[in-house]
Amino acid sequence: MTFVMYLFLFCFVLGLVAVASNPSPYFAALGLVIVAGMGCGVLVGFGGPFLSLILFLIYLGGMLVVFAYSAALAAEPYPEGWGSRSVLVYMVVYVVGVFLISGFFWGGWYEGSWVGVDEVVEFSLLRGDAGGVASMYSSGGWMLVVSAGVLLLALFVVLELTRGLSRGAVRAV
Repeated sequence: MTFVMYLFLFCFVLGLVAVASNPSPYFAALGLVIVAGMGCGVLVGFGGPFLSLILFLIYLGGMLVVFAYSAALAAEPYPEGWGSRSVLVYMVVYVVGVFLISGFFWGGWYEGSWVGVDEVVEFSLLRGDAGGVASMYSSGGWMLVVSAGVLLLALFVVLELTRGLSRGAVRAV
């Protein structure tokens, strides 16, 4: 289990490096999807499969909207990929920076603390994510309604900002 968690976290960091080093919105959106998948894999490893599934579906829906807007507004016929020289230089700098910073904090990590919530079943009656979902819908239902309203307002703001001068968001540049 520890190896799988290390693999998820390693791919998570590589996805973040891919997002930070790439100037093209196409490849940055792909990097964000990889980061979301690896982060949800970490949540599954620590005993939150339902929360992980819901977060991944919501995040992929949001990323679909962001990718559609960025693809519609990007005017690059040949975007820079991960193999171009400038992007590779940024990726190497970011990876070296991550290794230097992680080497500074390396003394506090112990493999014994990587215990999932399902490995201590004898101490609980219910799974952690099942109780959390029930609590979210019972006492936090009004917060879900407010969050949906805020997301709808944000969608209208983004549509208004990208509309341009009496033209739609998808236009020939």
